[in-house]
Formats: sequence, structure tokens, C-alpha cells
Amino acid sequence: MDLSISQALQDFREEVKVFLQDNLTPEFIRAGKRATSVFPDYEASMKWQKVLNEKGWVVPGWPKQYGGADWSIEQVSIFQEECIKANAPALYPMGIQMLGPVLMHYGTDAQKAELLPKMLSGEDFWCQGYSEPGAGSDLASLQTRAVSDGEDYIVNGSKIWTTAAQHANKMFCLVRTDAECKPQRGITFILIDMDSPGISVDPIVSMDGEVEQCQVFFDDVRVPKVNRIGEENDGWSVAKFLLEFERGGSSFNIFVESQLAAIYDLADEQRQAYGVSAADDPVVASQLAELEIDSLALKFLEYRITAAAAGGGNPGALASMQKIVGSELSQKVDELSLEMQGAYVAVKQNESLKPSFTDETIGCESGIKMMNHYLNNRASTIFGGTSEIQRNIIAKLVLGL
Repeated sequence: MDLSISQALQDFREEVKVFLQDNLTPEFIRAGKRATSVFPDYEASMKWQKVLNEKGWVVPGWPKQYGGADWSIEQVSIFQEECIKANAPALYPMGIQMLGPVLMHYGTDAQKAELLPKMLSGEDFWCQGYSEPGAGSDLASLQTRAVSDGEDYIVNGSKIWTTAAQHANKMFCLVRTDAECKPQRGITFILIDMDSPGISVDPIVSMDGEVEQCQVFFDDVRVPKVNRIGEENDGWSVAKFLLEFERGGSSFNIFVESQLAAIYDLADEQRQAYGVSAADDPVVASQLAELEIDSLALKFLEYRITAAAAGGGNPGALASMQKIVGSELSQKVDELSLEMQGAYVAVKQNESLKPSFTDETIGCESGIKMMNHYLNNRASTIFGGTSEIQRNIIAKLVLGL
């Protein structure tokens, strides 16, 4: 693995930095700093997507023919890193990161021409209809049915943990079209308009008092068959292809580094306000040092993954290792951030997390989001493939079990 950076990539990094400096408004930066999960403030994210779309940088890794910049893996990685360092709002991934590549691979020419431009502009906002009350990690057991009726499917059932469904006007969805064959063989991948008659969305209030997930119900919802992606009963193949983009292509370490940076900001604010910080305690300082070392190890693991992908290889079990180490390390950083706040950790001030909020907050500015982030981030070892599933993958690929 060659860790040297070419002059061309160094120049590219500077170009990205200049663009971010020129286009990130204080409200955008507040939205990035105050995000309490991998999903950002909806309004700020959509505004930032519009800025990136005008620049042609919404999906920089996509081919130019579909609206991308056709950047290399190294360039995309640098762009993501600089965006996070600059506290740019994240973009919602369900359309541009997950469904987009599926449409490019499986979609018809008509589907690509209609849906991809609207995905980039934000005119279409997508949610993912996979999990059900009785089908999470065991997704093949899903029971939402789609019965053929002429040129349409009639859909009945429900989906749960549907991120941002309260905002979405579109859903990509797995439905069962054949209950008699092997479970994986009877699943079809379809696209659904969320304003179709018979759809209802029930928001789920999380532990932090915010709504990020929803349950969606389908009652005789009519979906045209032209909205099918791939062949009927072969949706499992499409779903597996999509999961490669849901689980891969992201850097966990840069998020961990941003969490650690917030802890150091909190320490500085505590010293300014009280003359002393929790980070001055030798035990806390030792814990921080351990987390820094683990973060550095994760960074080099991700370098290995990027190098493998750039060389046309498959990272294989390294991707599962990245998911386990990254998500579990992020949770450890969350735990330390709570310990450092003392009594202030119990203060609930959700209104101050909005990018438009500029009044004074209770306690240190860097600490206002940490409890909410801790509560949201408990799911990081579940979504995108649980830690248990990732360990099973490693056991199979590395140990041959």
C-alpha cells in the first residue's frame, strides 16, 4: 500500500477546501456540527444538495453521463473527508448512494432518464422499504405482499424503521410476489409513489424525542409494473447489489475523528468557563489517548480498503472489519463524551440543535448534541448489517467456517 499523495491529489484537496470555504454558510456549518446521527437536518441537507448539484458534485463518483463527475476513488475519499472536517451537512444516502447505482445497473433507459436527474436535484426524495416488524436482519422472511392485477401490483403490509419516510415522496421497496417458492426467490424490487392512495406513515419518536424513523402501512396500494426494477421474483439479487452501496464506501474514522475533535472543543470550553476540564483528569486523559490510538488504527485499515478498491480489488472481510471497529469505536467515544459533561449531560435542549438556533445554550456549545448523538448512535452496530452478521462474514471468508 502506497501512502504517498500525488501532487495532483494535493491540488485537488485544495480545490475542494476552497469550494467549501466559499459555499458553507454559518447555518450549513451549524447543521453539520449539531447533527446527532448519520442523518442530518433535513432542510439544511436539501439546501446543501442543491449547492452541490449546481457545482456538479452531488454524486462525484458517478459516471458523467448520469450527472456525476467521474472522480477516482481517492478523489471521492478526499472530498468526503474535507466535507466532514468543514462540518458540511451530510446528504441523505437512500437515493444518491443506494438506489442510484441500482438504477444504473438494473434500470431501464426510461427509468434512468426520468429518475436519476430528479434524484440529483432533490425533486425526488427516497426512503427505503426493507425492514418489517417481523423481518429485520432476516430480511428474506418479509411478508409485505404484492399481488399481480393486470398492469399493476396490489400491495398490502407494512415496513418499519423507514428513515425519513415523513419527508419522502418515493420509496424503493421489497415485496413478496411468490409465497410458494424459496423465500429469496419470491421477492420483487419495486418503486412506489408515497402519495399513492392507501399509504399511511406513522412517525416513530426516538429516545431523544426526535423523529428519524417511521412505520409505513400499505392498504391495497396500486403500483404500476413499469415501476419494477429487474425481473419479478428476482428482487433479492437487486437487494444484494444495493446493500453493497449501503454498507460500503464510507469512512468511519473521519466520523470518529470529528467526535474526538468535539471532545477536545468541549475540554477547551470547560477550561474557559470553569478554569478546569474533565480532560485534565489523568484517567480521562488515558482514555482519550486509547481512543486516539484506536482511531489511528482504523484510519490505516481504511487506507487498505481504499487501496484495494483503487487497484480493482475487493476488500472482502476488511469491509466487515471496518464496520465492526468503526461503529463500536464510535460508541466508545460517545460514552466518554457523556462522562466528561457531568450534570450537563442530562439537560434536554433539542431546539438548540436546529441550524437556525443562535441563542445561548445551557452548558458548553460543543456538548449540546452529545446525549442525542449517544442515543442515536446505539443503532450504528445494528443498521447496515449488525456486528453479529459482520462477524459471521469474517468467520466465513477468513476462517472458512
